Amino acid sequence: MESFLSWINPTLFVVCLAMLAGVWVLNKVYRYPRNIWVLVVSQPLLLCISPTMTFISGLLAREIAPNPTLATLPLSMMIVGLALSTLLAARLSAVFGRKASTNIGYSIAIFGAVLATLAAKHQNFYLLISASVCFGSSLAFSQQLRFAALESVAEKDGPKVISALMLSGIAAAMIGPEVALISKDWLPSQGAYAGSFVALAGLILLSMAVFQWFSNPQVTEIATVETKGRPLGEIARQPVFMVAVCSAAIGYGVMSLLMTATPLSMHDVHGHSLSDTKWVIQSHIAAMFLPSLFTGSLIKRFGAGNILIAGTMVMLLVLVIALRGHQVVHYWWALVLLGIGWNFLFITGTVILPQSYQHNERFKVQAVNDFTVFTVQALGSLLAGYLLFSSNWHTLIMIASPLVAIMLLISVIQYRREKRARTELVNSNL
Repeated sequence: MESFLSWINPTLFVVCLAMLAGVWVLNKVYRYPRNIWVLVVSQPLLLCISPTMTFISGLLAREIAPNPTLATLPLSMMIVGLALSTLLAARLSAVFGRKASTNIGYSIAIFGAVLATLAAKHQNFYLLISASVCFGSSLAFSQQLRFAALESVAEKDGPKVISALMLSGIAAAMIGPEVALISKDWLPSQGAYAGSFVALAGLILLSMAVFQWFSNPQVTEIATVETKGRPLGEIARQPVFMVAVCSAAIGYGVMSLLMTATPLSMHDVHGHSLSDTKWVIQSHIAAMFLPSLFTGSLIKRFGAGNILIAGTMVMLLVLVIALRGHQVVHYWWALVLLGIGWNFLFITGTVILPQSYQHNERFKVQAVNDFTVFTVQALGSLLAGYLLFSSNWHTLIMIASPLVAIMLLISVIQYRREKRARTELVNSNL
């Protein structure tokens, strides 16, 4: 009974009320189809996988890994699983439909939760690695749902729907770590954090149950004859392609490097409580997604170059704050600003990427972009544990500094490119 009552806390109560309010608004005010509110409820519960693993995988791996420097390997392998399964998820969606393929993703997630629980029970590091890959693979299927949302509404409603779904990341940031902390002692005889993974399995099952109300969108296929397009090497040599890919990749790399190391640095190295560590991670993930509601408008008004410069300056401020100390307030400010900086760099890079390819080149260019971004993210996550335990937090920050300096140069290049384009446009109209 005490375990059940402990779930009734302010954070979960407010998040649940917000989700119910969102469903009411979508249903009564915008009158969106059922698919949209189904996704608004089910997505946050499924996406709890990511913040939960960010919060506890490193702490558990620190205890059971053969070498402490491997503590961030589970989180890295989750990202690798996501990258490797992206094409498979898209292919299965095309063959079997959105609903059937997503249910396959749910099944993989549940299997991952079972493996993670066994890993915690038996203190088996390699089972935890396997669970992480399964979690990542399941998240690849969830990525397809944003396309399912767009297919479920009229084109003019697309931006509003995507904005609503972006809030899933914020809700997941609140729910996942909160439930993981509440449930970590549910099964004390089964090993540390076994209860957290059981609770995560419950969230996934609840999400899957809600998702069964989803219906495959009726999409009219338009037959087109497309040429092969330019060679990939020619496309990749374009400045706009380099700026787009580097912005997203560096943003993800720096974010992954610092975010992955934070729970270990806070709790294991500097002795902050799990509650404080959870709060910092929750705040970071919320800061990653909340700006998405207006980042697009900022890019449209001020230009991609200016937003890239702004994002890079925020990243520089992150490094300054992180070097100032190891108190909770230092971690909190650094991680919140890190989320905002990542958002500006990643969203801007994504927005300008289409300028580098023609319609018939989109799939191969998008594939190269995503592979590069997820690979850099995985490397940042993997290096975080090794650098933290072989050296210290300050060394980690100093290693991130050259990446931010490169990003500043890239941002200036994009700013000048846009300024030159505006000048040429004005001159041509004279």
